[in-house]
Amino acid sequence: MLEVLVPFWGDPSHLRAAVASVQAQTDPEWRLVVVDDHYPDPSVAQFFAGLHDERITYVRNDVNLGISANFERCRQLATGDLVVFLGCDDLLHPTYVERARSVLAAFPGAAILQPGVCVIDGSGSEARPLGDRVKDLLRPRVAAPTELSGEPLATSLLRGNWLYWPSLVFRRAWIAEREFRVDQDIVLDLSFVLGVVRDGGSLVLDPEVTFSYRRHAASLSSTAAVDGSRLAEEGRYFAEVAADLAQHGWPRAARAARQRWVSRLHALTLVPGALRNPARRESVRHIWAHVTR
Repeated sequence: MLEVLVPFWGDPSHLRAAVASVQAQTDPEWRLVVVDDHYPDPSVAQFFAGLHDERITYVRNDVNLGISANFERCRQLATGDLVVFLGCDDLLHPTYVERARSVLAAFPGAAILQPGVCVIDGSGSEARPLGDRVKDLLRPRVAAPTELSGEPLATSLLRGNWLYWPSLVFRRAWIAEREFRVDQDIVLDLSFVLGVVRDGGSLVLDPEVTFSYRRHAASLSSTAAVDGSRLAEEGRYFAEVAADLAQHGWPRAARAARQRWVSRLHALTLVPGALRNPARRESVRHIWAHVTR
């Protein structure tokens, strides 16, 4: 059974599309749990009340927990053998569950699956923003499902994170006792995955596209990047993980974390936009500190 967990806060229309994409799966071995982080729109609860689908569970938090804490609530609710933390605005292709179960059956020791992903914009049209073109360059080239692990995988991800977090499939055995850090929002995904890799978990990279990742300006990663908060959190995390991996005996991965070239280059691309916006000019100092530190 593949369990799809959705930490919800966002556009209700995108959520409805995400739910429909789960219901359209060719493989019926799935369960969907939506955890509403106290979003102020009664139409969300009304939508789920009208579904009458026993495979779907809707939970509403009594108060707003925030991103990382709501991810942790989702993790605690997980019961399936395979678990996905689906973004509330992303879409599964009809064969997503079927392909994920098939690939992971062929790699019984793997902890994580990264399926093939296409990127869409806010309206659902395919898009190729600069950041995603960079991800394509960083991602290892494979012609068939390939298992990656250890320091080489950690080094690759620390040079530049080419994963698409909402598309990842985890074996629950690897996440059952691994809590999300509530002090992280932006690097929550990379931190969680690298924790699994550091502890011996492997990742299967599958080139077959079965997932649509929605990239739009309203996302947290986009807004946080502009105001500099993303860079501050990234800087703290890279320093922390570099020290940890050096102690762990992975010098190449530690060096990649210290250098963080892709993160620095990304910060440089933010400077022109910050300079053009008077409300964002103060963030230039934080951006430059991230580049040069």
